[in-house]
Amino acid sequence: MTKIRTRFAPSPTGRMHVGNLRTALYAYLIAKHEGGDFLLRIEDTDQERYVDGAVDIIYRTLAGTGLIHDEGPDKDGGVGPYVQSERQASGLYLEYAKKLIDKGEAYYCFCDKERLASLKTTMGEDGKEITIYDKHCLHLSKEEVEANLAAGKPYVIRQNNPTEGTTTFHDEIYGDISVENAELDDMILIKSDGYPTYNFANVVDDHLMGITHVVRGNEYLSSSPKYNRLYEAFGWDVPVYVHCPLITDEEHKKLSKRSGHSSYEDLLEQGFLSEAVVNFVALLGWSPEEEREIYSLEELVKIFDYRRITKSPSVFDFTKLKWMNGEYIKAMDDERFMELAAPYLEKYLKLGLDRKKIAAMVKTRIEIFPDIEGLVDFFNALPEYSTEMYVHKKMKTTQESSLMVLKELLPLLEAQEDYSNDALYALLQKYAADHAYKNGYVLWPVRTAVSGKQMTPAGATEIMELLGKEESLARIRKAIELLEG
Repeated sequence: MTKIRTRFAPSPTGRMHVGNLRTALYAYLIAKHEGGDFLLRIEDTDQERYVDGAVDIIYRTLAGTGLIHDEGPDKDGGVGPYVQSERQASGLYLEYAKKLIDKGEAYYCFCDKERLASLKTTMGEDGKEITIYDKHCLHLSKEEVEANLAAGKPYVIRQNNPTEGTTTFHDEIYGDISVENAELDDMILIKSDGYPTYNFANVVDDHLMGITHVVRGNEYLSSSPKYNRLYEAFGWDVPVYVHCPLITDEEHKKLSKRSGHSSYEDLLEQGFLSEAVVNFVALLGWSPEEEREIYSLEELVKIFDYRRITKSPSVFDFTKLKWMNGEYIKAMDDERFMELAAPYLEKYLKLGLDRKKIAAMVKTRIEIFPDIEGLVDFFNALPEYSTEMYVHKKMKTTQESSLMVLKELLPLLEAQEDYSNDALYALLQKYAADHAYKNGYVLWPVRTAVSGKQMTPAGATEIMELLGKEESLARIRKAIELLEG
């Protein structure tokens, strides 16, 4: 059995889109599930879209997600170079395009922009107009072609596709798909600048690098018949195709940069963990046999079956991603959590507060790290708040009852020397029992007074222990003033 070899072939055009990350992940999982090789190839033939620093982003993303490649620009496996511009420099693509010309499967095209603009157009599946080339230059004589080349006339090299019959190809997800050959345009293989098109370079490189399984988005389904005709023209084996479904936003529109979370780096900056992102992306179009959703990369490698990829578009459910990230945070060891939470705790907590204790309080209450701000900012300074917060139907508290409780507690708290959580809780509990109050009837107004918030990472007495006696009393006196006012 042939060893499985997959590749991730991104273009260095900026941050890595979630869809590209999923392609990389699925290609990695397919290879590793069978003990195969995962290759990295940089496709930089589109010089107009090249972005400085984008190659570094690709390396950072793969390293950060654990998708370690076996071969690539930095790991020569004997089929390099692994950067298309370097392969282009050797004349590789032009050489293979000329082989197709010799076979009658491709031809030189010298048509200028004016002539191409006059050709008929048709509407593609994506709603964009497509120009159908009329094979004008296919009929040039050998002498005319040679004269044009000798004169230095600009040209492209086009694939010579048939106009009759059908072409059928097989995809592992979508099954057999047949296309009328009349719909196959003679796509450009070599551009006028001498660079290969994405479509042509892909086929040549995949064959020469021994790629057995090609994973890509389903937007390439319509181009697959042309790829197949190239493989057949060269006499090469066609790889296994795995086309992945579209990823949409919650409004079922294609996930775009405007969503604010379309790239891997966007998500990291928003406080998401890399391992949670990988787990979430794996489930965007694929489902495991068992009913669970939390998987490590190692577990995904063991269970991944690409035949369980769906055809239907996958919705990027941001709420679900936040929930999943929260589950990873809860399961994290305290040392790592403290390390990752430290920048937020340093920013929102003044010196002298027990950050380790506060970190333990917020760990089970956040979904992303920026959530820490809303849970701890009151420690620095009491926020302005409405006295309506003292009204709680379940606790049966009102503004009047809260004022009464706080005024009665104030002298007891002033006399209290031990401000540990246990001692304070015992004091409040005794006060409640002495007055035949339920604990919540007492604790709710105290917690509101010392925090000024409806949601806090801890109870009243835990907060008071951290604030200390002086600050706790100052906040309770402030609450009494507010309620009396």
